[in-house]
Amino acid sequence: MKIFVMTDMEGVAGLIDSDNWCRPPSDEFPGRYYEVGKQLLTEEVNAAVDGLCDAGADDLVVADGHGAGGINPLLLDRRCKLMRGWPEKWPFGLDRSVDAIVWVGQHAKAGTIGAHLAHTQSMRYIDLSINGVSIGEFGQAALCAGELGIPAIFGSGDEAFCREAQALAPGIVTAAVKQGRQTTDGRDLAVDAYRHHNVAALHLHHSVACEAIRAQARAALEQFIAAGRRGPIVTLPGPYERVTLLRPDKPGEPVLRDYATHPSSVIALMNLPMNAQPV
Repeated sequence: MKIFVMTDMEGVAGLIDSDNWCRPPSDEFPGRYYEVGKQLLTEEVNAAVDGLCDAGADDLVVADGHGAGGINPLLLDRRCKLMRGWPEKWPFGLDRSVDAIVWVGQHAKAGTIGAHLAHTQSMRYIDLSINGVSIGEFGQAALCAGELGIPAIFGSGDEAFCREAQALAPGIVTAAVKQGRQTTDGRDLAVDAYRHHNVAALHLHHSVACEAIRAQARAALEQFIAAGRRGPIVTLPGPYERVTLLRPDKPGEPVLRDYATHPSSVIALMNLPMNAQPV
């Protein structure tokens, strides 16, 4: 049974902020704990793999979906194949040979109140919607999977992400590993201010988070098998309309808006270039 594991970093327990934990050292970001962050993510992935294999998975593809890279290949469970690099960004190498898709380390969409390190693609996004439905990175991947007929069965990340996933894919099994504490959406903030807006969170200990992920991933696949290999498939009726709002780089600059359409494919829509204009 083939399972596709989509990964990101910001939804991992113990990753405190973006500047130090999710970015390699550079002139712009200190990146003090980036390698530790990769280890924490990889070990959460390994916990999910343990649970999935216990339930019957025997072919696991791990997609490193974090922009700067989030998986340490030396630490990754040997039962996995690691995917990094794709001819087109969406759907990150996902194809119809996959039985189900799961997420590890996923964060909530941009502007989510009570989330931790919430964003969509980058800290520039205020919102992205398809056919009027506001979605984040989970929603984009889930819709791409849905177009291919692939169920979304499990996801781990912060509590706000888990609520987002359950709303979009009713019946998905989730594991919450931390709880964001900010109380406003940061919609009016410029990029740098928003990056530091939602860093407050209450984290599970890494080992406790891994135990929860292992148990819930196993439960998700057992549920999927018991249902005759059926699970939540996320779809929207076409044609498709994508609307993106981008926050300014600096205070006082205008919000930008991009608009794109496609008659029949979410995957094709997500790969269309952006041409954002001031609102």
